[in-house]
Amino acid sequence: MTRLLRHQPFKGLYLTFQLFSTVLVRIPLWVALAIPPSWRPRAQWSIRRVVQLKLLRLILAITKTTGNSKTPNHTAITPVDQADPHSPAALWISPIPSQLVRDELAIWATAADISPVRIPGYWLNKKGSHITVSAPPMPGEKVVYALHGGGFRALSAHPSDPTAAIAHGLLQHVDTVQRVFSCEYRLTLADSSGNNELPNRCFPGALIDALAGYIYLVETVGFDPQDIIVEGDSAGGNLALALTRYLVEHPNSGFPAPPGALVLLSPWVNLGTPISGVRPSWINNARCDYIGPDVDIVGYLRAAGAYVGPHGLGAADINPYISSASVNPTMKVDFKGFPRTFITSGGAEVFYDMHCVLRDRMVRDLGPDMVRFHFAPHAVHDWLGLTFHEPERTEALREIAAWLTS
Repeated sequence: MTRLLRHQPFKGLYLTFQLFSTVLVRIPLWVALAIPPSWRPRAQWSIRRVVQLKLLRLILAITKTTGNSKTPNHTAITPVDQADPHSPAALWISPIPSQLVRDELAIWATAADISPVRIPGYWLNKKGSHITVSAPPMPGEKVVYALHGGGFRALSAHPSDPTAAIAHGLLQHVDTVQRVFSCEYRLTLADSSGNNELPNRCFPGALIDALAGYIYLVETVGFDPQDIIVEGDSAGGNLALALTRYLVEHPNSGFPAPPGALVLLSPWVNLGTPISGVRPSWINNARCDYIGPDVDIVGYLRAAGAYVGPHGLGAADINPYISSASVNPTMKVDFKGFPRTFITSGGAEVFYDMHCVLRDRMVRDLGPDMVRFHFAPHAVHDWLGLTFHEPERTEALREIAAWLTS
């Protein structure tokens, strides 16, 4: 039946039914059931937020049923309006030289049949800015290198993607940042149907692509690594850590120095065995968050399995480039040499526990002055990408801005 719903006319009929049943039945029912605060997923939430998050869950479920719509990816540049100097600009980023794929990176790439490829990159400018593509940095300019989330299988670096709301928020609030650069990286989904994965799009393909974007910023545009802020949300936060780890651990590999700062927004930093406990966030917040075991545990495990690919799910427990917050006792990980880091986490997130593990490890190795942990008690996963999630979204953006300029 699901296969039929991925094709017309069944897909159109299904979407029409979902639209009318949501407007006429679901939303009125959600509102009625949310009137008593004790019946809400979080008593502190407003009725509006309850309905918004239930709608988000529903949209994700419908998308899974009908198949992911075609979105920009690493195989082609999706056009943007380059006639407007304030609009996004796109360009191809050259693959990293094959001789730079060495040491453990070469071993992982060989096992997964992965080689460097060119990738699309996109620039976003602050409103009112007239900076041209690849223009050299202005004196004192900082740049954000954004790595999008999406479980390594969805979403995009393209400015039309929902995650671009994060870039717009940073441009609005951080005075020293005039532009944000983002690049596509290989996703594990083989096509828009949501059914198939390609083995040669797994780890370390995204890492190799992220390295290419970083080299472009330093060697082509001319940014000093200390002026680069690597930002990643959800899976992008995982990738930001892996990118930084490789630069820190391979100072003589031919790559530039590590970035000056890391901003990790609800990072997905444990793809392995979930954290156990009396009331783990993975279970305790499942009713609140729009991702989690009661939403799509099979999809979650498939996303992790597709990303690790031939390396096996066991790699997610012991490889710090995949799970820097793994709680496996055999895991050996440290953060010595990492730049100062800002981490956001929501109290309604299923990932909250792994964020605490990451924070504690970074504080242990870097010291408390190098790590800022921003906790929003009633925020869900990746809330900085949800424009309706106020006031938490603006509060976090303002704190990031103050931290970056301190």
